Amino acid sequence: MRNKAQEYKQVLLVLLLLPQFALLIIDLYLFFKDFRKGSMASYLPATTESLIQATEAKAAPEAIAILYRVLDDPSSTSEALRIKEQAVSSLSDLLREQSRAEELRNLLTQLRPFFSKIPKAKTAKIVRGIVDTVAKIPGTSDLQVSLCKEIVEWTRAEKRTFLRQRIEARLAALLMESKEYSEALNLLSGLIKEVRRLDDKLLLVEIDLLESKLHFSLRNLPKAKAALTAARTAANAIYVPPAQQGVIDLQSGILHAEEKDYKTGYSYFFEAFEAFNALEDPQAVYSLKYMLLCKIMVNQADDVAGIISSQKVGLHYQGPELDAMKAVADAHSKRSLKLFESALRDFKAQLEEDPIVHRHLSSLYDTLLEQNLCRLIEPFSRVEIAHIAELIELPEEHVEKKLSQMILDKKFAGTLDQGAGCLVIFDDPKSDAIYPATLETISNVGKVVDSLFTRSAKIMG
Repeated sequence: MRNKAQEYKQVLLVLLLLPQFALLIIDLYLFFKDFRKGSMASYLPATTESLIQATEAKAAPEAIAILYRVLDDPSSTSEALRIKEQAVSSLSDLLREQSRAEELRNLLTQLRPFFSKIPKAKTAKIVRGIVDTVAKIPGTSDLQVSLCKEIVEWTRAEKRTFLRQRIEARLAALLMESKEYSEALNLLSGLIKEVRRLDDKLLLVEIDLLESKLHFSLRNLPKAKAALTAARTAANAIYVPPAQQGVIDLQSGILHAEEKDYKTGYSYFFEAFEAFNALEDPQAVYSLKYMLLCKIMVNQADDVAGIISSQKVGLHYQGPELDAMKAVADAHSKRSLKLFESALRDFKAQLEEDPIVHRHLSSLYDTLLEQNLCRLIEPFSRVEIAHIAELIELPEEHVEKKLSQMILDKKFAGTLDQGAGCLVIFDDPKSDAIYPATLETISNVGKVVDSLFTRSAKIMG
């Protein structure tokens, strides 16, 4: 009897649990059905409404997710492809704002099936646009190099020559910035030959200009000038965009300034500034900075304040770059090494970390130091080095080293008595006029003898 009672209880329990099992099975069925529907419709149609939905998203991650779903649309109609191009542009901008550089790199790989459906010119525009977007994210130099190398490999496999050449030019510029000069030169040498055969003048201007910058970085001025001349020759045969023309003028100014032709350099920097200023290009402030440098180097430091306070400059370009040049100009006008050194210290990023400005200011500093030392030692015939260092407000070791260099360069006659810690200045030796006169007489006698010998040879003949 007890066993039958237990069996009845188990049957009743099963009957009570059956509806719950049935409900669970129904819920599981509905869940898998909905999941399958979601997986099949995980994309959004490539329509204007989808783009509007991404624009109206409350947060950037939500908008990014919507745009990815738009790109997943398998439709390849002309309208869908056009919408996808807009989605790629919006997506790259959002990823840049979020500093998701690695995701931008992955996006290029994901878009390769899409690139096979659109014209090659549009593919080149999109790829170069994404590369430019990655460049706007700070600290991505290594990523840009690896990204460009990946794109070059893909373009070689796909035989997209037009895009490959431009990406290789971009890669050479990145390698130059990373100071991989030998690799950049090897890449450019092959690229220049290829582009010259194709006669692509605009790209040739860009590559020749890049080669000029590269040789200048290697301190090979003759080759830098030759490459710049080639860039100008190619530019004269076509229409060059104002921004590119500004870069050519800027490089011309840099090379002329390097040869101490500061007046010509100033005119080129002025042309570059005019071009960049019209385009509101950030390079305008650097052209202006180098203009002011040329003014200082030709002893026209008083003009610097007037240029900075002019209406065109004063309204747009006031900042640390111009403040640095104004401080240097003030120090140069007052012939003050103390002000000069404080300017170098206060504006280290703008002066010492700019290789072009730093090179010229080093020369200016040496000239200014020599002028000050000559002025200080002029009243003395014997003076302690410590006293000169105190007057000029520089370390004694630095002053002693500079004085010895000036003596060797024959800037003045003297010697260093290191035992006594003194500088002994000699009187300037007066040259005796008899020696040059004697040499001139001997030269004239030699000419007379030669003339007589020629005449006697003719008579004997």
